[in-house]
Amino acid sequence: MNGASREALAAARERLDALTDNTSVDAGRLADELAAVTALLDREVSLRRVLTDPAQAGEAKAELAQRLLGGQVGGETADLLAGMVRSRWSQSRDLVDALEELANTADLTAAQKAGSLDDVEDELFRFGRIVASSTGLRAALTDRAATTSAKSELLRSLLGGRAKATTERLVTRLVTVPRGRSLESGLESLSKLAAERRERLVAVVTSAVPLSDRQKQRLGAALGKLYGHTMHLNIDVDPEVVGGIRVQVGDEVINGSLADRIEDAGRRLAS
Repeated sequence: MNGASREALAAARERLDALTDNTSVDAGRLADELAAVTALLDREVSLRRVLTDPAQAGEAKAELAQRLLGGQVGGETADLLAGMVRSRWSQSRDLVDALEELANTADLTAAQKAGSLDDVEDELFRFGRIVASSTGLRAALTDRAATTSAKSELLRSLLGGRAKATTERLVTRLVTVPRGRSLESGLESLSKLAAERRERLVAVVTSAVPLSDRQKQRLGAALGKLYGHTMHLNIDVDPEVVGGIRVQVGDEVINGSLADRIEDAGRRLAS
């Protein structure tokens, strides 16, 4: 997002945080309603353009949003949307992207309140690895000819009872309403959003052998000191990884030959 849209999204994030900090607000319900509004505005291009038209007064757009959706969603969702359409957006589609992010954030906030955010992060990562390793599964989940109900049922059979309800909801929304994204990029965005919820970075660690809990703690502490942030580790095992360990944080890759950059973490892993 550029300029005005970036500022509008930042303001919407603050309003969402203020809402979900209130213990009386059901963050899960808010997520569902925001997702429904996202789907509506993604589908109704003309309405989306009216609500983001810079030539129209912000208050008039807010009143229109309230009039259209006030009886279909809760007061918190209607107020949040009204605040968003009062803002200026560089492109009409940016409003929909922002609503989708807020819906996912609300779901992750609900998981955080329930003490299950760590599990959701791990499950999103593992599901991404499963998809990457299964051509058939990826094809089934991205098949444009398959119905929404068929994809939802497939995900229910894969995740139902095996993953947190938040994970299943997030993945189901991504698969059934991809909005032009690849499945991989969507899962990556969800993982990053989950990490941001805890204000921490994500390190994807690929090691030649499984790491013990003690090794994970040491590596996490070393990476946290290096980057100045609490670090969440997503662990993957690949016997062919060169140097015994490979760490990726964002676009930066640290391999075994550079282990001294993380305070000899590579040598400690062998102890």
